[in-house]
Amino acid sequence: MGENDDGCSTQLIDGNGEFNVKGLDNFVKKTKLSDCGLSYAVVAIMGPQSSGKSTLLNHLFKTSFREMDAFAGRSQTTKGIWMARCVGIEPFTIAMDLEGTDGRERGEDDTTFEKQSALFAIAVADIVLINMWCHDIGREQAANKPLLKTVFQVMLRLFSPRKTTLLFVIRDKTKTPLELLERALREDIQKIWDSVRKPEAHKNTPLNEFFNVMIVALSSYEEKEKQFEQEVAELRQRFFHSISPGGLAGDRRGVVPASGFSFSSQQIWKVIKENRDLDLPAHKVMVATVRCEEIANEKLRDLATNESWLELHEAAEGGLVPGFGKKLSSILEKYFSEYDAEAIYFDEGVRKEKRLQLKLNALDFVYPSYATMLGHLRSNALESFKIRLEQSLNQGEGFAKAVRDSQQSCLMVFDKGCEDAAVKQATWDASKIREKLCRDIDAHTFFARSAKLSELTANYEKRLTQALSEPVESLFEAGGKETWPSIRKLLKRETETAVTDFLDVVTGFELDHAKIDAMVQNLKNYSQSLVEKKAREEAAKILIRMKDRFSTVFSHDKDSMPRVWTGKEDIRAITKDARAEALSLLSVMTAIRLDERPDNIESTLFSSLMDGTVSAASSHNRSVGTSTDPLASSSWEEVPPNNILLTPVQCKSLWRQFKSETEYTVTQAISAQEAHKRNNNWLPPAWAIVLMIVLGFNEFMMLLKNPLYLLGFFVAFLLSKALWVQLDIPREFQHGAVAGVLSITSKFLPTVMNLLRKLAEEAQGKTTQEVPDLSASQTYRQQSPSHSISSTISESVASNISSAGDDAEYSSPSPALVRRRNTNNVQESEISQM
Repeated sequence: MGENDDGCSTQLIDGNGEFNVKGLDNFVKKTKLSDCGLSYAVVAIMGPQSSGKSTLLNHLFKTSFREMDAFAGRSQTTKGIWMARCVGIEPFTIAMDLEGTDGRERGEDDTTFEKQSALFAIAVADIVLINMWCHDIGREQAANKPLLKTVFQVMLRLFSPRKTTLLFVIRDKTKTPLELLERALREDIQKIWDSVRKPEAHKNTPLNEFFNVMIVALSSYEEKEKQFEQEVAELRQRFFHSISPGGLAGDRRGVVPASGFSFSSQQIWKVIKENRDLDLPAHKVMVATVRCEEIANEKLRDLATNESWLELHEAAEGGLVPGFGKKLSSILEKYFSEYDAEAIYFDEGVRKEKRLQLKLNALDFVYPSYATMLGHLRSNALESFKIRLEQSLNQGEGFAKAVRDSQQSCLMVFDKGCEDAAVKQATWDASKIREKLCRDIDAHTFFARSAKLSELTANYEKRLTQALSEPVESLFEAGGKETWPSIRKLLKRETETAVTDFLDVVTGFELDHAKIDAMVQNLKNYSQSLVEKKAREEAAKILIRMKDRFSTVFSHDKDSMPRVWTGKEDIRAITKDARAEALSLLSVMTAIRLDERPDNIESTLFSSLMDGTVSAASSHNRSVGTSTDPLASSSWEEVPPNNILLTPVQCKSLWRQFKSETEYTVTQAISAQEAHKRNNNWLPPAWAIVLMIVLGFNEFMMLLKNPLYLLGFFVAFLLSKALWVQLDIPREFQHGAVAGVLSITSKFLPTVMNLLRKLAEEAQGKTTQEVPDLSASQTYRQQSPSHSISSTISESVASNISSAGDDAEYSSPSPALVRRRNTNNVQESEISQM
């Protein structure tokens, strides 16, 4: 029996009870068991000798355990305990084949190894298969009874027994129903459990507290091989996801992490061989302690020989190392993470204790390099201060300013260097080194007050100007309910930032508090006056902003796409929305609102200008000589006079001007809608077309039989079209049906006479031009009898449209009329082409 490429069969314990440590380590390495964490299961099988245990495992898990040769007679084939990986089973599952019981090779009295191997299987395995013959069920002296007694006895030797699944496999089942066999077997199991002597602690403990008992029956392998293989295949499916809730071992307890399986198995067998009681909880802690300590020591050794650490340590000895803290933190985190990954499934208390010890040892190991880095930072900062101070004094700067700048610069560099050198996993404090640096600086210099406060103030005012001007202007352009809150927030943030920075700088001047407070107040007043100035500038341009806002909302849909007036849009609602947006912008610019004081300006403007209550109230009260117009005032009630940008009267005037300048846009949209409707409604309804086709079928057939009628109708259509265009019938009926009929009646006869006259002139002109080439002209007339008539009608239509333009009702035609004329010109062109 050698090793298999798939299952990696390995003898774990030989017949003499020797544990194969090297073989187990090779098995773990080859199958990568250590990477499984807690996601693995162990299945063991025990039963009488030559009962087909190895055969069952090989069929069930695709392993290659040695099987008995039936032609060589019954004899012992499995000695000791063998193990192999179950092929194709998820999660990772280990199969253990135990030496058979009641074998003649060991004799009747040598049951020590049998009990030891049974205890080992119970302590290690999650599922134990009990292989037994069908004919042994119900027999008092059956081969399985000593085995069951052995299992129950060794189970009670565990200080804290595991919850193990006992799967009884009944071999060579007969015609007896499985229900009867199972009932008889369970009765036998219960009797054996009751007969076993138990400790006081478990005297009344039921069997199911320690075991999950399951029973399955298989046909004879030799007599019904196909049926046997089918039943084994069904049983194999139950071992998939066996450790999941509801699986065969779903409620198991006290699992050892896969990385500790080898050490745990060795220690369990050692305790069993020494005939000591096996305390599983203590064993679990012991395994965790040994393994976590081994992992921690391994990581510490790896850290000491890490090339990145050695390079970093050497560089720190030579001088400053940029990014020292991040680099060292990364190296430490690498080994801490590796420890966590390898020790994650061991006892939590032990794991955390050993990790803390690893962390302390690692930090103690790298601390000298960190201290060296702080020493470099302190000496470099002190040297930098001396050089900068000397250079500033040589350039004629004031002593106090030179001291302040030099000290601030070197301390800032030192602090940044400390931050850069800080190790994330440590809580080392660099404050003492910083204090020593300050004492060294104080030893070389002493402070005095001198500064160019006006220059400093100008710099901060410039900074505020840059921070506020463009953002405030942008907020005013956007104009909305959040404009002033956003401006207040911006003003507060930028002012507080500037004041904070200003105080940080001015503190070094050692000025009295009153002077500092006055300078800070001036800075705040400047930022506020800057915003007010911008507000007044934007208020002067409010009409332009309102028209732009109206145009944007009116001419674009909610997706910011240009509107196409197809006749489906609600122009009234769109106009109202656009005006509301413009009025909202006007309400924003009526007053300066930096004090967060509530006002009713927006609601007043909307109720007065949008709802039309002002006009109605004014007209109603004119008769009684009173006025309740809320906009008939030069101030707002809630706003101080110095914060007013636009008075109510000005708002009313601006709104009137705004409406007058935007009405043309609305009129254009309405005209576009009407034109679109006319252009799309020239056909009669579909039902009318169908009716005309049905009722006019006979007339259509008559036209086809007599083409002269068709020619006559064509000429009549051209004349009617010319009269339609020349009389401009759609425009005449815009003012009502009666007015349209009267107007058309008065113009009809002159228009017909004018049209006939043009036709006559057209015919005479054509005759004169066609004399030189009479034959060609006659040929052409024969081919195109209607061409001259079409040309004559086309010219007369153009002439009459020109005369109709002279008689227009308005001296300045509207855009809609211009579009209608353009449409008529297109129609005339079509008529002439016909």
